[in-house]
Amino acid sequence: MRVRKCDDETEYERVIDDHITQGYDVKDRGQDSARLKKTTFGGLGAHLVILVLFGWWTVGVANGVYAAYKYWADSKEMQVKVVT
Repeated sequence: MRVRKCDDETEYERVIDDHITQGYDVKDRGQDSARLKKTTFGGLGAHLVILVLFGWWTVGVANGVYAAYKYWADSKEMQVKVVT
């Protein structure tokens, strides 16, 4: 997990807002720290390749496994803290 340290509450709020704009979700938020997480189900191109290569054989299960992997194992998580 990546940690982003801020000098004051104004920078703390700005950093959280910037990351929310980039697609992160706030999982936990306190007065001086927050945990953010960005999840995805994978790109359309990758799903199409998997569908062409394995879709006929697995009836779409391979796409479901890939989407689950991208959601749980390949998500980006970070913590924002105010350091005084």
